[in-house]
Amino acid sequence: MRPAAVLFDCDGVIVDSEPITDRLIAANLARHGLVIALEDIHGLFLGGTMAGVGETARQMGADLPPDWVETVYEEMFVELAKGTPLIAGITGVFDALDAAGIPYAVGSNGPHRKMRVTLGQHPAIHARLKGRIFSRHDVARPKPAPDLYLHAAAALGAEARTCAVIEDSPTGARAAAAAGMTCFGYAATGDPARLAAEGARPFHHMDDLAALLGL
Repeated sequence: MRPAAVLFDCDGVIVDSEPITDRLIAANLARHGLVIALEDIHGLFLGGTMAGVGETARQMGADLPPDWVETVYEEMFVELAKGTPLIAGITGVFDALDAAGIPYAVGSNGPHRKMRVTLGQHPAIHARLKGRIFSRHDVARPKPAPDLYLHAAAALGAEARTCAVIEDSPTGARAAAAAGMTCFGYAATGDPARLAAEGARPFHHMDDLAALLGL
């Protein structure tokens, strides 16, 4: 059945920002005494918050200053502003949703400023999402709690059980499950089994999503 509304994660689902941020986090943590292979950064921190990254990194031995979250975000915004491409096929998904009259929104564990930097590079996409971009700072708890997706659904006037969520992380898939929403797990490069283990239905190409949604 077609969903009444579709809720998208941002990083790794709408914008291809994760390779940029993974490299930045790896380099930053190395400067603070914690060397983690780039391929391990993604698995360790995908879908979390930067506060969570800092907490885990300290437990692993990183010597991070008290204002680390603020300073690493400043570095991140500079790097992302140099060029953050869209995920291939996402514009076609939005086109299909618009043609079907199905509303959609964004729910990200990142701050609003980060989404202004990344989505703002794509004015046509940013304009389509105006008023429907939600951050973990808009709710009490970040993913994997359901708060963010429940908040986004309410903003669209849709019941949670009628919504579909598009995620690329196990953390986000857990949030969708906790909200009682159907989740489709975008696994272009990652392990689809990690998403399936959280109840998501994995898919590998964004061009396939419209059909999966019944559009």
